[in-house]
Amino acid sequence: MNKEYLKLEKIEGPLIVLSGIEDAAYGEVINIKVDNEETRKGKIIKIEGDKVIAQVFEGTTGISTDNVAVRFTGEPLTIPLSKEILGRTFNGVGEPIDGAYQVISSERENINGRPINPVARRYPRNFIQTGFSAIDSLMTLIRGQKLPIFSGNGMAHKELAAQLVKQAKIKGATSDNFAVVFGAMGVRHDDADFFRKSFESAGVLDHVAMYINTADDPIIERISAPRCALTAAEYLAFKNKMHVVVVLTDMTSYAEALREISSAREEVPSRKGYPGYLYSDLSTIYERAGMLKSCEGSITLIPILTMPNDDITHPIPDLTGFITEGQIVLSRELNQKGVYPPIDILPSLSRLMKDGIGAEYTREDHADLQSQIYASYSKAQDIRSLAQIIGEDDLSDLDRLYLEFGRELEDRFIAQGKNENRSISETLNLGWNILSILPVNELDRMDPELVEKYYDHSRER
Repeated sequence: MNKEYLKLEKIEGPLIVLSGIEDAAYGEVINIKVDNEETRKGKIIKIEGDKVIAQVFEGTTGISTDNVAVRFTGEPLTIPLSKEILGRTFNGVGEPIDGAYQVISSERENINGRPINPVARRYPRNFIQTGFSAIDSLMTLIRGQKLPIFSGNGMAHKELAAQLVKQAKIKGATSDNFAVVFGAMGVRHDDADFFRKSFESAGVLDHVAMYINTADDPIIERISAPRCALTAAEYLAFKNKMHVVVVLTDMTSYAEALREISSAREEVPSRKGYPGYLYSDLSTIYERAGMLKSCEGSITLIPILTMPNDDITHPIPDLTGFITEGQIVLSRELNQKGVYPPIDILPSLSRLMKDGIGAEYTREDHADLQSQIYASYSKAQDIRSLAQIIGEDDLSDLDRLYLEFGRELEDRFIAQGKNENRSISETLNLGWNILSILPVNELDRMDPELVEKYYDHSRER
């Protein structure tokens, strides 16, 4: 469309309304020239007859109904892509914010992506080593998986995400075919600087592409930021055969931006004011992770979200759990005890773990060890609750051993240093060492041959 429209019908927050429009398309990008000087971008989000509602990425400050010229491009929002995006920092619409040059490439991709045919997907199997004992042994991350981190305000999810990016290792991946794409929505400037400096100090910045929307950036960009990040990941994975880990934080900020825009569009709200299409909208982000049968590359997605009031039944974690393949839940109690990372292992799980562990991928005792640690820690938590009522002195000798096991699991296994990167062998050996606090006859979820091989008799009571 080559027509230029010189008058708006009205302005509502970040939205502009135009009437008498012909041949417009949903998702089409528009160029908005203000006072014949500044040009801003927008995107059509609703069409009602000849009326068009569009979001302005840079906000509507300074725009009036008669000082603009709106031109329709006839194209969706696209970003230029090449391998030069690695080591670079962009805003929520893919424009450089690191002071360097614009990416020049003949490759431009629609940020909304294309649906992956389920038949074309390859089942995720290969183990990704994160260096965290709790994750690697109990809720193992698999290449091509979607595994979110459920956190709360003030907890150590920021540090966990940065360390995970620095330590993640994929079998068969090298520095040439491994990359990280980091997408941040609604973060503070000091948080954005923290991630950038963490990657730089670890020497991994050259393999990281960052798409950052800060809290004072236009809220509309917050909707595009994760899609830009995933579009970059798809390019690296499926066109350059790279193994890509995508970290998105904070999905709660994204959902709140979606709620604000939905309210401005006067849509009927659903649970807690979020739009009724929140589930399908989140799925358009999460389902872009995975592997294809026709390509060697992979996208592993780790979205981070802060649960309002630590409520795991809140719509955002609730719907996220339905779409993704497990979750890593952070504990407020462990965080207050100074345990890092404060992973609450009982509500955490990885639904794809069973297919990526064992003799072929990690070690033959991995599955049994995971099952036994979960069972024993659950019993230790029950005994801990009992001790608060009757006192520890009235517990049996066996119950006291379970309490000791629970304490050591939290202090030595779950907890580790912020620069401590444990191999899977170190993690499994440590798990056996702590399990050996308990008598052999309490290890009822394990193969006796494995107990005979790995049980540490020096700790036997």
